[in-house]
Amino acid sequence: MKPPVFDYIAATSIDMAAAVLAEAGGDGKILAGGQSLMPMLNFRLLRPSILVDINGVPGLGFIEETTDSIRIGALTRHFALETSPLVARHLPVLSCAMTHVAHLAIRNRGTIGGSLSHADPAAELPMMALLLDAELHVASAAGTRVIAARDFFLDTMTVALDSTELLTAIVLPKPPPHTGWGFEEVARRHGDFALAAVAATLTVTGGKIGQARIALTGVGPTASRAAEAESLLVGQALDGGLTRRAIDAAREAISPETDLHASSDYRRHLAGVLTGRALTAAWRRATEGSA
Repeated sequence: MKPPVFDYIAATSIDMAAAVLAEAGGDGKILAGGQSLMPMLNFRLLRPSILVDINGVPGLGFIEETTDSIRIGALTRHFALETSPLVARHLPVLSCAMTHVAHLAIRNRGTIGGSLSHADPAAELPMMALLLDAELHVASAAGTRVIAARDFFLDTMTVALDSTELLTAIVLPKPPPHTGWGFEEVARRHGDFALAAVAATLTVTGGKIGQARIALTGVGPTASRAAEAESLLVGQALDGGLTRRAIDAAREAISPETDLHASSDYRRHLAGVLTGRALTAAWRRATEGSA
């Protein structure tokens, strides 16, 4: 299939890209990796009047460390995240998650900003942004703003960006010491979107969980956090009974749909099983000091 007719401009700065989006009056789209955008154009699911290519904008592809965070440019490719020593050292759960994103050819082109802006309900990166309490930096002709990940994902492929804004950077706080992690995913084939995936981090001090995070994807219109399950874990040592209660709470928090790939009941079952595995792995890494 062929895309509809559109104009094209190669932006050379963030200000230029933002200005073009503003002039388009809501009818422009950003082209970064194009791994989601181009298929949607070919299927005529989108009909923008203009594409704004940001691949030539300097300073949008980076991974850098600050005292308390890892900053990632929106144009950073998936493969760069997967193979970054900096990410592996401070955010190993993110490194692991990236190995589950599609296939190598797509990871070589796809960008973190594109994936987060697209917000596929079964994608790994929105789940990672929620799990790691990311801040998303956004620019437009009117200025800049910062959006917390918890406020960014609104519905299926719907985010808190208006049509004149573009994502420029993602800031991920470094986890506290003694934080372990777990990541579990089930897909029909390696590289497919997740039927269900769960990521967890546990910060353990004195044999008790001081902070717990559980994020899920593939089981609702957006990635989500299992807040009630997290609350159950805090102040406790993980054991079989506590894990089962957390699993039940995680299952209660989701409303998966039935589609041609899996039933709602199967996805809910998977989410519970994967939550248990992710929590067990996170506890082991935290308590063994190998997080």
